[in-house]
Amino acid sequence: MAMAAKGDGPAIGIDLGTTYSCVGVWQDGRVEIIANEQGNRTTPSYVAFTNTGRLIGDAAKNQASMNPINTVFDAKRLIGRRFSDASVKSDMRLWPFEVRGVENKPMIVINYKNEEKEFTPEEISSMVLIKMRDIAEAYIGSTVKNVVVTVPAYFNDLQRQATKNAGVIAGMNVMRIINEPTAAAIAYGLDKKGTTVGGKNVLIFDLGGGTFDVSLLKIEEGVFEVKATAGDTHLGGEDFDNRMVNHFVQEFQRKHEKDISSSPKALRRLRTSCERAKRTLSSTAQTNIEIDSLFEGIDFYSTITKAKFEELNLDLFKKCMDPVNQCLKDAKMDKGIVDDVVLVGGSTRIPKVQKLLQDFFSGKELCKSINPDEAVAYGAAVQAAILSGQGNIDKVQDLILLDVTPFSLGTERFTGAMKVVIPRNSTIPTKKERASTTVQSGQTCINYKVYEGERPRARDNRLLGTFKLEGIESAPRGVPKLTICMEIDSNGIMVVSAEEKSTGNKSKLRLSNNSTGRLSEEEIEKMVKEAEKYKLEDEENKKKMEAKFAFADYAYNMKDRVSNLAQLDEKDKKKIVKAVNKAIRWLNENEDQLAECEEYENKRTRLENICNPIMARNV
Repeated sequence: MAMAAKGDGPAIGIDLGTTYSCVGVWQDGRVEIIANEQGNRTTPSYVAFTNTGRLIGDAAKNQASMNPINTVFDAKRLIGRRFSDASVKSDMRLWPFEVRGVENKPMIVINYKNEEKEFTPEEISSMVLIKMRDIAEAYIGSTVKNVVVTVPAYFNDLQRQATKNAGVIAGMNVMRIINEPTAAAIAYGLDKKGTTVGGKNVLIFDLGGGTFDVSLLKIEEGVFEVKATAGDTHLGGEDFDNRMVNHFVQEFQRKHEKDISSSPKALRRLRTSCERAKRTLSSTAQTNIEIDSLFEGIDFYSTITKAKFEELNLDLFKKCMDPVNQCLKDAKMDKGIVDDVVLVGGSTRIPKVQKLLQDFFSGKELCKSINPDEAVAYGAAVQAAILSGQGNIDKVQDLILLDVTPFSLGTERFTGAMKVVIPRNSTIPTKKERASTTVQSGQTCINYKVYEGERPRARDNRLLGTFKLEGIESAPRGVPKLTICMEIDSNGIMVVSAEEKSTGNKSKLRLSNNSTGRLSEEEIEKMVKEAEKYKLEDEENKKKMEAKFAFADYAYNMKDRVSNLAQLDEKDKKKIVKAVNKAIRWLNENEDQLAECEEYENKRTRLENICNPIMARNV
């Protein structure tokens, strides 16, 4: 674990979500979830590139329908994945931005300042992390270096490592990666610490914008012990939106005999309406979709009922119950002894999801005592406070997290079978060893293939990488005494090594970038420098925007004041109106690009030199 350094300001907790992110900090004995500059406590995980600069968060999402192909979202659905993954292929059909494969790594392609640029999902995620840190710094009033970032419990090793790299690119010290449902359990259990004799069995049902996790914990006197976890890293609110979008694309085709799927702008506007409709249907029986001039000047008006929305998504909602069942089975726990079923993630507001879950637990009341949007960031902020030594308050200093690894880890045997070294749901951090040897006489080198997954045949699981143990003493097959050691740290990230006992000859897992889609140290270093460059660009653009607004503000204010001044001499009035209109015309003509600060300041000064003397004489 990277410890917090003194003078780095307080540590923060960031929930880096598929659709929205959230940030919290421990202050004055409690967690403060921090609102952004728009006053929102969650921020869209969106990054947009325009001819004038880069936008992150609300500003990026708000302009998405005007600039869909250069507005990037869903980076979390790409992070740590290979370009050849089936989920990447299916998502690409729905995204307005281009994704291309470079050495089996997915690269996001956009046009920035009239130039084509390629970004890794880690870089886009780092931009969202930078935005969340900026929000925290504005609130705290000091720089922030140390952070705890959350990931879905069902994220694999590659996805965890890639998320950690996103933090590095953002220039942060990622003290710990923790699982989202475990973080939410902290939010749930913090005030209930020690109140129940014999502890409580709590099931966290976390259904967000793009990922789904179920974790079963035993919470007893400040010890949060995860018993089992299950889930799907490709299921969430966005998938429910997609079903609705497809439904209306077909309806538009039927009504107007036109296919809108070729228009990224039309699809983006439709998606925004569907997202809004989905939220409305959580509290009403039906809602309207009204979009003026959706496609080729045609207005689109329609309605959707809660029943229709449920019908479109019923198979997906039912799919959410399988991991619940799996989790209880893995924990060897009967559903009757689960004390609380806790709802986390915005998609748990959907009534049908709640109904299916309640029916699964034989009518049991679901726990809605924590904010489903903020609970994960809350738990991350608590963990950040503990790791940085801020949490020396009775409430949290004794809190202990015992998390688990979501997948079995092992190597391929010479028969092709998977030899499990660390079974899934093992408490982490953990370190396990197993004996190994040669399969041929005189063999001096072994290639180890490391896999993650539950299938009996190794190649049906996820290949994490290969590494080589060389220089083995030549001997008959089965004689050399070799040991494979697998270690999973508290972030859920693994290290694998092999050793020949007699010679002390060792080898660690060396993952090749081509096979895994991992970033090398050099690539990360380059991206850190790029992030710095973009940060300077953003700061420069911010100054230009401020100068532009100051000029525009003065011009429009002057226009209003002049029209309301009855005592103003007609000649003077004409002089001001002419100068103001000229300024406004220039601003409108140059709306699409930012001028230098000096140009705005000079034009404003010239306008002031005309207007101020006249106003001083007449007011």
